[in-house]
Amino acid sequence: MVDQEMKRLVNAGFIEKAQRCRPRLKSSVKAPLRIVAISSKGDTAEIQEKSDGRMLPRYSLGKGESLCLDFGTHYVGYVTLKFNSVGSPQDAPAFLRLKFAEVPGEILDDSGDYHGWISRGWIQEEFIHLDVLPAEVRLPRRYAFRYLEILALDTSKKWKLVVEEAKLSAVSAADPEAVFPFHTQDKLLKDIDRVSVRTLANCMQDVFEDGPKRDRRLWIGDLRLQALANYETFRDYKLVKRCLYLFAGLTRDDGRVGACVFTEPDYIVDDTFFFDYSLFFVPVLYDYYMESGDEDTLKELWPCAKRQIELASQEFGTTHVVREMEANDCFLDWKAGLDKQAGAQAVYIYCVRRGACLARILGCTDEASRLEREAEEKAAAAMKYLWDGTKGMFISGRDRQISYASQVWMVLAEVVKGKEARELLNRLDEEKPEMGMVTPYMNHHYVEALLLCGEEKKALDYIKYYWGGMVEGGADTFWELYNPENREESPYGSRIVNSYCHAWSCTPAFLLRKIEKIF
Repeated sequence: MVDQEMKRLVNAGFIEKAQRCRPRLKSSVKAPLRIVAISSKGDTAEIQEKSDGRMLPRYSLGKGESLCLDFGTHYVGYVTLKFNSVGSPQDAPAFLRLKFAEVPGEILDDSGDYHGWISRGWIQEEFIHLDVLPAEVRLPRRYAFRYLEILALDTSKKWKLVVEEAKLSAVSAADPEAVFPFHTQDKLLKDIDRVSVRTLANCMQDVFEDGPKRDRRLWIGDLRLQALANYETFRDYKLVKRCLYLFAGLTRDDGRVGACVFTEPDYIVDDTFFFDYSLFFVPVLYDYYMESGDEDTLKELWPCAKRQIELASQEFGTTHVVREMEANDCFLDWKAGLDKQAGAQAVYIYCVRRGACLARILGCTDEASRLEREAEEKAAAAMKYLWDGTKGMFISGRDRQISYASQVWMVLAEVVKGKEARELLNRLDEEKPEMGMVTPYMNHHYVEALLLCGEEKKALDYIKYYWGGMVEGGADTFWELYNPENREESPYGSRIVNSYCHAWSCTPAFLLRKIEKIF
């Protein structure tokens, strides 16, 4: 939900504490490993190696000629290029196009064909003139990419452009040497974990970004999953703490936590609010305390967490069922046409249960008891009004929609448990309702639901199927959106603005280590 007229509240003390936790980014210099040619082969991009990256100074480009550099894997950072010329003296500027790509297909996409609803400013493409050669160009923008194509749009007939050097200063808040390992002999699972960890690391910047290509800011839905993966890998509690204080310190004037916050040029909460995302402040704080034992932070941020529950409780009627949600009132998933009512009910119960746990930890026994009763009251209402006993599924909205999101979140909220929950997920798997899942975000919650029901083998198989499908498709980092039935799908109108390194897809690093502990 977008609130155009909102008034903002800033807690300067919280922002100061967030500043104290600001990370010092680690930087490492990377050079291209090879020079490649990328061409179209059916619906996929085909890559052919042309030479070793060290051969770079031998390549000259005339008008219309291009060079594609492969840095070997996905990085986030700043690029410096050295150019020269060969032939007659330079009698005209060099006019170049630089295209940065997370996946090979982006090199083939023509940005001129993009007419989607999200800003084309996110397309990683630059046009530059070089009046005098030789020249060293340090590009001011930060890029997220593996491939860099340099196209000479024009030189002159008398000389050619030489690309003498290309280097990248890769940046991340994560220490690659500090990863707690996942042990397996299964090659695919090893690859899934490796790609998962790189996805997380490349999204760990000044904050936990949702995507280093796009949107490059702090979203709380992504943060919740990034933090879980981080606790099992890098264990950077300080960065999670920073993000918690930013959300608590930058709210709407009624105390509501925003869906995301900006950190540049100033700290400011966005005017986008989701029912589920505001509530997720509660489990993010819960998970942080359970991992870190940081009671001081818990005490200080508990009022903010409690306020999210208070505000969300106003969305319920006399039947204790949440109101029907408009598409932009609650996120749950990108799936077009998804009704959000049942999922929102379940998310509320899930978050209230964790709020009750935090209240008990803090010794607020009356508050804890009240929240426990609240969760049970809303769970009973879900069973009374949202459960279809004939179909054996939860329904959502006036059209009584059946979706993966509704069933999964009701399991995670423990509205149904044990055998009943397993049977529900089995029916879901058998019937495969049309309203399926489209993002790694929602697929993560499906796997978590399987694990909550004791279905470790099914969870492992599904991780191999879903995230393994991206690995087998050549992913260096996991994508914002992945539909095994349609790899080109985009909610924005074109894959060219899709994010191919996205925070909410990093969770196999968490899920696999969780399964490892069970076994």
